[in-house]
Amino acid sequence: MSVTDPQPPAPDPRADAAQEALRDRIAADSLTTRRDYLRIVATVSGGLAVGGVAVASGILHRHGDSDGAPEPKKVADRIEPGESLAFRYPGDEDRAIAVRMDDGTLAGYSAVCTHLACAVLWRKERGSEGELYCPCHEGIFDARTGEVTAGPPPRGLPKVILVEQVDGSVWAIGTARSGESLVEGFCRQNGDDRPGCPGFGAGGPAGPARKTAPAGPGPQAAERSERT
Repeated sequence: MSVTDPQPPAPDPRADAAQEALRDRIAADSLTTRRDYLRIVATVSGGLAVGGVAVASGILHRHGDSDGAPEPKKVADRIEPGESLAFRYPGDEDRAIAVRMDDGTLAGYSAVCTHLACAVLWRKERGSEGELYCPCHEGIFDARTGEVTAGPPPRGLPKVILVEQVDGSVWAIGTARSGESLVEGFCRQNGDDRPGCPGFGAGGPAGPARKTAPAGPGPQAAERSERT
């Protein structure tokens, strides 16, 4: 009697075919996933590049671009020193921010970074007057002037012209472009024939009447807001 090692069972052709099909499917899925990933990365990178060029070149909408005067809008019943308030102006899609510094200075700006259009926040605890900060790429703007103090933004923030009424309510009455003073922005949007503007009293045609905030704030009020 001889003893022999047990022979392995004969391979099942159907099982081999199933395993081969499974391997092919896994390989195909893996290739598809890699291709999808690379396509997504390329799309996002291209979108960021185009967005950066568009913002830098001025293709995208900016606060203050319109030559016409936006409608005045009540922003708040009151803003106390050390407070900030996010709001929308002049349009419902235009993010803006109002800041009341400790010395009473009231300032308003577009809350859209001039670098890649990320949201701008106020960090009260930074420095003696706080700072306007874009967290996307560490852009920093001066809280009193809106000018760039650090980071990649190519220009300062457009301004929102804010005035305060005797009852303490705060109104937005216009916008100013980057590098433009509040008075220049107000006169550009409302016409140089308004009191306090360069063309007032020059005999030119009067501009169209526009709705104004209570007490009819003009460029003098905008100048006071800018200087306080």
